[in-house]
Amino acid sequence: MMKRMNWWKLLGLAGLAGVAATGAVIVRSERRRRAYTPEEIRQRLHERLDEVRPEDDPET
Repeated sequence: MMKRMNWWKLLGLAGLAGVAATGAVIVRSERRRRAYTPEEIRQRLHERLDEVRPEDDPET
C-alpha cells in the first residue's frame, strides 16, 4: 500500500511542476509582448498589412 501512495505523490508533484512551468512560459511571453512601445506595435502592424495587401489593388 505504501508503494502505491508514493506513486500518487510523484504523479501529483509532476503535475504541479507542469503547471508551474506552463505559468512561467505564459509570464515570459506576456513580458516580451508588453516590452513593445506603441510606435513599434504600429510599425509592425503596418508592415504586416503591407505584406498582405497587394501593391496593384485599385480598391486601396
